[in-house]
Amino acid sequence: MRNTRVLTATTGALCVLGLSSCSAAGSETQDPSAESERPVVLTSFSVLADMTEAVGGDLVDTRSITPPGAEVHEYSPTPGDLRDAAAADLIFFNGLGLEAWYEQFLSHSSAEVLILTESVETLPVTRLPGASAAETAELPVNPHAWMSPAQAMVYVENIEAALIELTPAHAAELAENAKTYREEIQAVWDRAEERLAGLQDEGEVHLVTCEGAFSYLAEDLNLGEHYLWPLNAEDEGSPQQVEAQIRYVQEHQVPTIFCESTVNDSAQQQVAETTGATLSEPLHVDSITEPDGPAPSYLELLEHDLDLILEGAQR
Repeated sequence: MRNTRVLTATTGALCVLGLSSCSAAGSETQDPSAESERPVVLTSFSVLADMTEAVGGDLVDTRSITPPGAEVHEYSPTPGDLRDAAAADLIFFNGLGLEAWYEQFLSHSSAEVLILTESVETLPVTRLPGASAAETAELPVNPHAWMSPAQAMVYVENIEAALIELTPAHAAELAENAKTYREEIQAVWDRAEERLAGLQDEGEVHLVTCEGAFSYLAEDLNLGEHYLWPLNAEDEGSPQQVEAQIRYVQEHQVPTIFCESTVNDSAQQQVAETTGATLSEPLHVDSITEPDGPAPSYLELLEHDLDLILEGAQR
């Protein structure tokens, strides 16, 4: 559509950065006149909204189409979502096929739309061990790139560039916010790699999940990976998928297996009962939680999931 474009980051090469502080959620109360002057940035789901708040802070009015805890793949926009779209100056989508309702939503909005996964190094939804690039070239793309700290840096660069274009008078502050946020993402990644080092000295660490939403994270951390189904589909948890998962868990003696907060874990329960593996509390992927939940921001979502994965590997 003519109001849709992808964004190429303009902030340059990524750096390995240290830890500093930044708040990615919420903003201080502003007077109504200041509120009305802020540009409205609408995002397709809460993870992108939290990333946008981390960069934009009080300079933009950031809103999420899907609420915390919602399943983003097959979401149906509400009349309230369409009102937000009418008020938006800019809309961020993930792209890569994540938002099945993308075209329907755009037909109700004239705001400029940016796809935040431009320049992301994508992975196929089904990763074949030892497969060549030619063998995986025709496979659909896995859309869950934000689960990779490395690729999350690309999201932040794209958000930074878009917000600077939207409100150039605040370019310096936006650039500083983005730099700080990348430092915090890098720090989460560094801590995970440090904790993994000792575990991987004793053998490969395996991440076994319901949906194949963690391929990017597994790539970053060099984890073995297996899942019941690659993406939301009608045959989720089929007998064939369960049997393949059982074989993998038994072959690799995986102590802990996982499911995601927005999917049914009954098939994974069968795997746990058959293999004796522990079914952990849910991982979070498609959404941050409410403020009193375990993952109320993107950084806390990463920390929460990594804590569960690394603690599970030690059982």
